[in-house]
Amino acid sequence: MEWPGALEEQERVLIGPDENNPIPYIIKSINVKGRNLTISLDGIDSIEASEAIAGHFLYLPRQWLPPLDEDEYYWSDIIGLDVMSEDGKKLGVVTAIIPTGSNDVYVCEGSGGELLLPAFEDVIVKIDVPRGILTVKLPKEL
Repeated sequence: MEWPGALEEQERVLIGPDENNPIPYIIKSINVKGRNLTISLDGIDSIEASEAIAGHFLYLPRQWLPPLDEDEYYWSDIIGLDVMSEDGKKLGVVTAIIPTGSNDVYVCEGSGGELLLPAFEDVIVKIDVPRGILTVKLPKEL
């Protein structure tokens, strides 16, 4: 589960060129429209200050996020999982997630190329984050 609205619930964010030592910023205002985000941060009051953080990453520590219900996952839990067929064949690794509105699609990169897996119960059999495995039942079309 990922949603830009999660930022609207925050008072601050961390920003940095990588996850090592990001700098905390207080959110002055935030506007989310669809997949577009406009954010105003305390201390970023000039073009020069904005340019200094351009290209950096915005982080929210997991403990700042709301708890999930059973069988719900953050995208960061799913990206990087090994994708296995029900018969134990490794198909690849989840490298990205595409939101489509009705359901997410997991992008699996493997030796056979790219495989797009719709996040439906009849395709995604089990997500085992502790073991790092996403088990799938491939539709005949795939």
